[in-house]
Amino acid sequence: MDAKAIFIWIAIGIAAGWLASIFVGGGGIIRYLLTGVLGAFVGGFIFKFAGININLGNTYVNEIVVAAVGAIVVVLVARLLA
Repeated sequence: MDAKAIFIWIAIGIAAGWLASIFVGGGGIIRYLLTGVLGAFVGGFIFKFAGININLGNTYVNEIVVAAVGAIVVVLVARLLA
């Protein structure tokens, strides 16, 4: 994995975490990154398992939406367990 791919992954994680925080609260750049990256894994699993394929025109936009949905799920589950 090259530096560009890592940077894109981090940017998508931060954007997804920020979007999730709009819906469920929270804040801070580190929290955005952690929930966004974890949300990317969870969202990818959910979308693949459910057979949902989104196409919003841009690959990065698609990835951010999937990661944001996953991040929302992660935050809601964490709140239920706490």
